[in-house]
Amino acid sequence: MLKLVKLTPEMEDEFIGYIAEWGDERIVPAATSTKEKTYPEMLAYMALCEHKETCPERFVPDRTYVLINETNRILGAVNLRLELNDYLLNFGGHIGYGIRPSERRKGYAKEQLKLALSIAKSFGIDKVLITCDNDNKGSFKTIVACGGILEDKREDNGKLIRRYWITL
Repeated sequence: MLKLVKLTPEMEDEFIGYIAEWGDERIVPAATSTKEKTYPEMLAYMALCEHKETCPERFVPDRTYVLINETNRILGAVNLRLELNDYLLNFGGHIGYGIRPSERRKGYAKEQLKLALSIAKSFGIDKVLITCDNDNKGSFKTIVACGGILEDKREDNGKLIRRYWITL
């Protein structure tokens, strides 16, 4: 059974393996990148980001979860932004997610997104914006499979971004 959970100190070894598998690829969501932080520093930073009062300037409150299976293997991660600033409204959206490279094309992204949408609804979000790169066919197929309706495409630093809305 798949579920989304917050990272804990006990998950450090599993998480380090998860991150290592990404290699030189950009880690998505960026909230789970430990390139500039140790694991404990990343957990502390995630805790700060959960509250408007302690969230870093120019950021919005968010929650980060990992997708685990019955053996507690981390399959993916998702970052849920509880509000949208101008940048997120135009390019980033409410939800960013990624699946560990060895676990892609197995349906996990769709299941992870469904679970994240349920959590978004529990926070009172009734309409979710999700974006992806225009050439990321796997991601936009996942978004559409979960009810995403394409609003438009916008250019961000020379890259075309697809913007989808999902009504919960």
